Amino acid sequence: MSNIAKLLAVIALALTGSFVQAAPLSISLTPNKANPAQPTMGDQMQFHSVITNTADKPVEGLVAWISLVEIDPGNEQPVDLEDWSAQKAVTGARLESGKTLETTWPMRLIQRGDYRVVISVTDRDQLTVYTSPTVEFHVTQKPVLESSRILPVGFGVPLFLIGFIAYRHWQTKRHTPSEQNLT
Repeated sequence: MSNIAKLLAVIALALTGSFVQAAPLSISLTPNKANPAQPTMGDQMQFHSVITNTADKPVEGLVAWISLVEIDPGNEQPVDLEDWSAQKAVTGARLESGKTLETTWPMRLIQRGDYRVVISVTDRDQLTVYTSPTVEFHVTQKPVLESSRILPVGFGVPLFLIGFIAYRHWQTKRHTPSEQNLT
């Protein structure tokens, strides 16, 4: 590489670096330590976010929301959180420089699959949406039939019916006059 090409590369890096601004918001996202290690359909999970204003001026009209994306191969899609009972959004009128906004995002797991959750934040003055790192998790299928609930019913109902029929038969025989008493 010639010296002129190296000089142009250094100038290009310096110029682009001088125009790059640090994001005014820092967002972290962590799963709650009490979340199940292997979540199953119907389980409750919580995620914690911390939004920090890293700018030297307040952020006005802050809006933060949670998003869930299914990432199963061939079924990649955003998920409507209405069924998942997740909190929709958090708003803040003003977040001062250096201050944080902490939020807990509860979620009830509805469907099996692989998912990623992310927190997105914007404000009234910026045209940018800032996002947290994603948290990935897998939801397993909840068994529809559980033998501990089916076996008592499966054996209990027939045994009850047989016992009831036998009891009624015994009651009928006991109260029916015999043929000898009729003559």
